[in-house]
Amino acid sequence: MVRRIIQLIGIVAGGIIGSEWHGSMHGAGIWSEQSLGLMQRSGTYYLYVAAGAVFGMIIATAFAGTIIRALKQGTERAAGLPVLDLTAGAGGLIAGLLLAALLYPAWAGLEGVGRLVPAVVALGLGYVGLSIGLSKKEELAAALGALLERRRAELPKDEAGGFEEHKILDTSVIIDGRIADICKTGFIEGTLVIPEFVLEELQHIADSSDLLKRNRGRRGLDILNKIQKELDVKVLIYEGDFEEIGEVDSKLVKLAKALGGKVVTNDFNLNKVCELQGVSVLNINDLANAVKPVVLPGEEIIVQVIKDGKEHGQGVAYLDDGTMIVVEGGRDYIGTTMEVLVTSVLQTSAGRMIFAKPKLLEKAL
Repeated sequence: MVRRIIQLIGIVAGGIIGSEWHGSMHGAGIWSEQSLGLMQRSGTYYLYVAAGAVFGMIIATAFAGTIIRALKQGTERAAGLPVLDLTAGAGGLIAGLLLAALLYPAWAGLEGVGRLVPAVVALGLGYVGLSIGLSKKEELAAALGALLERRRAELPKDEAGGFEEHKILDTSVIIDGRIADICKTGFIEGTLVIPEFVLEELQHIADSSDLLKRNRGRRGLDILNKIQKELDVKVLIYEGDFEEIGEVDSKLVKLAKALGGKVVTNDFNLNKVCELQGVSVLNINDLANAVKPVVLPGEEIIVQVIKDGKEHGQGVAYLDDGTMIVVEGGRDYIGTTMEVLVTSVLQTSAGRMIFAKPKLLEKAL
């Protein structure tokens, strides 16, 4: 089918060239004989048109294979490009062609070789628009994201609810694994976005020569497979990249701005960078601390002292959720399960720490 279309184009183009050839030889081409009827045109005219059509068909048939291969390669290459590149490139190309169409009346009356000027200008402006669109794809995505965010803010709440917020996962939160359990409970809404540059970093960790890093990377890949195949949550693999930026954390911040989404992480430094850049962030550690049971000074809890503390005479115990309890005078009770009295609770960005003293000492006093 494609070969026949190419041959048809060759026939039409050859016929037009034959008509123009006739005009150059006899002073009347297709443009000057359009007002004449079919029977009024000269036989020589039709002979030139037929000869041009045959010649055009021969040329088209000879180059049809090359053209088809080129079209196939171009299609495959375009299919492999990220959606952001295709959208930005198509937008720039359309803008360039529209500008060429607006400028067409300026040279529409040119004769001879000048008739090629509109085609050359269209090709040139189309290429310029395509190049600008590809070079400014991140800025265009950011502007579109800001526009959608502004539109969302202007809509009533019932209409704004139709927008799906993007949750962008970083490498640390994928390796951590708790994100899968959170998604399973249904507390995460919207679409989970997994950037391709995060997948590349995860793959690099999984291929590390260090055993611990390799196990962490493979665990992260297993978590992603679980999220995609077992959980009822939308997952988007973002194929774009910000090649001018080297750091993965900086790419995540820029992507969050472009999509108007939130970064999901448990990295303290990335958390601070997002806050400074005005990007919303969901920290898994903050969530874990928020759902831990509240322990108040004066409460009594039962713990097992397992090791020495940093200060003299201190013992260290842990709750089931991993919260550390520093027991004053608990060194003598290492390996013993005992009842302690909470004296104070310290909340830090790294977690919560509980200070207590043995209930036995309290009774002795």
